[in-house]
Amino acid sequence: MSSPAPAPTSLRVGELRPSQLLHTYGVGSVADLPNLSVMVLGLDRWELGNATTLQEDRLLAAVRRRLGAQVTTLRTPPYTPETTEVFGDWTRVGVPVGLFPRWLRCSREQCNQLAPADSGLFDLVPGFYRPEETRFVHGCFGNKGGRPTAVPARFLTACPAGHMDDFPWMYFVHRGQEHPSDCTLTLVERGTTGEAANIFVQCTCEVDGRPRSRSMAEAMGVRGEQELPACRGHHPHLSSFESCGERLRTIVLGATNSWFAAQLRVFSLPRAEEPLAQAVREYWQLLEPLAAVPAEAARVLLPTQTSWPELEPYGVEAVWQEITREAQRRAAEHAPTPSGAGEDFDLATPEWEAFTSPHQYDLPDFTTAHERVPQRATDWLDRVVLVHRLREVAALTGFTRIDAPEWMPQDDSAEQAAPLSAEPPTWVPCAELRGEGVFLKFREDRLAQWEAQPEVKVREALLKTAYNGWCAARGVEPHWPGVRYVLLHSFAHALIREFALECGYGASGIGERIYARSGQNPMSGILLYTAAPDSEGTLGGLVSLGRRDRLGASIEQALAASRLCSSDPMCAEHNPMDHNTLHGAACHACLFAAETSCERGNHLLDRALLVETLTGNRGAFFG
Repeated sequence: MSSPAPAPTSLRVGELRPSQLLHTYGVGSVADLPNLSVMVLGLDRWELGNATTLQEDRLLAAVRRRLGAQVTTLRTPPYTPETTEVFGDWTRVGVPVGLFPRWLRCSREQCNQLAPADSGLFDLVPGFYRPEETRFVHGCFGNKGGRPTAVPARFLTACPAGHMDDFPWMYFVHRGQEHPSDCTLTLVERGTTGEAANIFVQCTCEVDGRPRSRSMAEAMGVRGEQELPACRGHHPHLSSFESCGERLRTIVLGATNSWFAAQLRVFSLPRAEEPLAQAVREYWQLLEPLAAVPAEAARVLLPTQTSWPELEPYGVEAVWQEITREAQRRAAEHAPTPSGAGEDFDLATPEWEAFTSPHQYDLPDFTTAHERVPQRATDWLDRVVLVHRLREVAALTGFTRIDAPEWMPQDDSAEQAAPLSAEPPTWVPCAELRGEGVFLKFREDRLAQWEAQPEVKVREALLKTAYNGWCAARGVEPHWPGVRYVLLHSFAHALIREFALECGYGASGIGERIYARSGQNPMSGILLYTAAPDSEGTLGGLVSLGRRDRLGASIEQALAASRLCSSDPMCAEHNPMDHNTLHGAACHACLFAAETSCERGNHLLDRALLVETLTGNRGAFFG
């Protein structure tokens, strides 16, 4: 990461992994470094010279549907391998960040002065040889004559519209009244608990003969929203302001609800059975112009293409012949080149068709093998597919604050998410992950029979009513995914917990993809997979659990563990109508998974639909 401010030139201040720039510290997020707190700036400030372009037409079409047709490319964050040269070119490649929050506090206990970074009270000490040691210091001189480090202020403000701002220290301590221009603030902590009630902001101006002081507890919660000014509509990552009617909320620096990524994810699917045909179709957007030039010229131009490293093993002649066949095929089908306009936005159906295909693929980014169904699961399980190689590409399309976007429909999340750039973006950052997985397809006849049971309909009505109330309380249009989604989602979480005990991967490293749809072209299956930026996701530990001799036992153990929760009977008797929650019998002790694993933020879960619990059988699929 490089910071363009407050220093006059760019200064390297730390390091982040490329995948973190999508999932944890993306555009608009606050990264807490050892001595600094910085915000990742908007895409307008990023240098693209070292950003690699990724080819994934389905994902690009989905991004264009969400952000607009001006988006033309998917790129990885800029990166150059590190060398031994301390001031080499690699030190000037990175993601731009800016200081945030802009208020700093002196760390010397006898001082604790609170002021803006540009007030002239603090100096920046760069760490040229060790960027993580870059810091601000205060000129009060502490023990042994050294200048104490100035640390970021602990509190920020944010609103559900995605805005964030420095905490209004002067406004808060003076209760919105006029105050002298020469006031000096301090932030003092009394006690050892670190609670907001024990943290006080003080001003040198006096009230009734005593220094003005106010507890930070008064800025928290519903009461705190009334004590703070209206939101200014500030986007610090864009250095812009806009009108906003939301109330500000006080959050702690580093709070998990300060930034949630709005993403689109797709798997790289086979476009042909032969590896060469697959590669040509994958890079067709780059290769299509060659089909219109004479053969001899095309053979000369082929090695100059950016896609040539992937095609070179097949040879120029073979690649040219495949380009010719692909051009003829597309001309016969009148298939236009993917442009994003009018394209299918359904990302799930092509993946479902690839996983349920009778063909077994052996491609660099998609390798599958069919496995026999365990003997004791044949009455409900239709197919088991071992996915030995899998490539997932995720794109960042925006972010939210306060509320996570997992429960939002894809079209709604585009309206709710904060922008990545001041102008409509022409590209979005993405990350490429590779891994393995196990796909399970349920029997459609067995699932349809279960959905028709009276007990299931009663349970679905209860969950749907709570879901509608939850959406109404947040002003979101409800899109009930159906009771089969809740069943498959709950089953996936139960199996993730069991797989984590057996495969060697942590539960937070196993993801899920739920394919659930009733009516025309129904879907009923789950994919449990693990993916990583390097080869860690392809060790085979997860695939081995999908083999017939191990899968049956894992499923039985997962279901047995779901019958009883350590929080029962409270968990089993949980009524989603009590607080309009988005789950039934589910909690952290039984079904909840890590945020990195669940595609719905631990919503829409109910183990009562899986197995019989302490409250009896309320429509359990495995009852």
